Amino acid sequence: MQAVPTPSEAYFVDFQDVWLAYNAQLLAQSQYAVEAIDLKVRKGEFIAIVGPSGCGKSTFMKLATGLKMPSKGQIRIDGAPVTGPLKISGMAFQAPSLLPWRTTVDNVLLPLEIVEPFKQQFKAKRAEFEARARTLLQKVGLAGYEDKFPWQLSGGMQQRASICRALIHQPKMLLLDEPFGALDAFTREELWCILRDLWTEQQFNVILVTHDLRESVFLADTVYVMGKSPGRFIVRKEIDLPRPRDLELTYTAEFTDIVHELRSHIGAVRQKAMSV
Repeated sequence: MQAVPTPSEAYFVDFQDVWLAYNAQLLAQSQYAVEAIDLKVRKGEFIAIVGPSGCGKSTFMKLATGLKMPSKGQIRIDGAPVTGPLKISGMAFQAPSLLPWRTTVDNVLLPLEIVEPFKQQFKAKRAEFEARARTLLQKVGLAGYEDKFPWQLSGGMQQRASICRALIHQPKMLLLDEPFGALDAFTREELWCILRDLWTEQQFNVILVTHDLRESVFLADTVYVMGKSPGRFIVRKEIDLPRPRDLELTYTAEFTDIVHELRSHIGAVRQKAMSV
């Protein structure tokens, strides 16, 4: 008989009443950046976090990667307490930050050169790792650009390379902080579909922070809305839209209704902040 998982094993990400103050003085004054964060994410789930600027989305990401430790509460990821920076995660940001003196494939390989256990294997397995990087670049539409330099790529191409760099070490969790925010609408939608396909194929967990409500509804299984001062989750919305999703879905009344519902929640947060 298969063992029934314990509550801590049942979720890949488990925030248990997490509070964070950025320093001891703020903690003594009970001034928290985020408060009372309870979050349980199933293995392989894609979640998105939306909310107005300054509500604590980036602070939450620092907690989820182990870059910040909570002042109160506990975080467990992949069944283990978070005690420092996680090696099982990959990250991509709004700015691709590719190194200009490295080719696209060499930029993608960078994590394998600096993160254990890959670092000590890199010279011996260079050919294997490079083949993996080139395959990944081909999957995101960068075939033929593997040996180009960043200045030879468009912004959308650079962001595709950045996502490949975040995935090259085959992480269990991908964290994305406004990765498509600086791109034009058409390029952004292309990258939604690329991310959708990569996630569908590999089923890693994704935490996406975005201001784009359409993006969150198109990509995520569950969307969380954060309130301000201090940041906390005020709405949890399961996106009950069938998968696989294509862009035509974004023009349907069902899709638009969900976007409008989320927008109304964020509007209420802003009104509350302005009235304080």
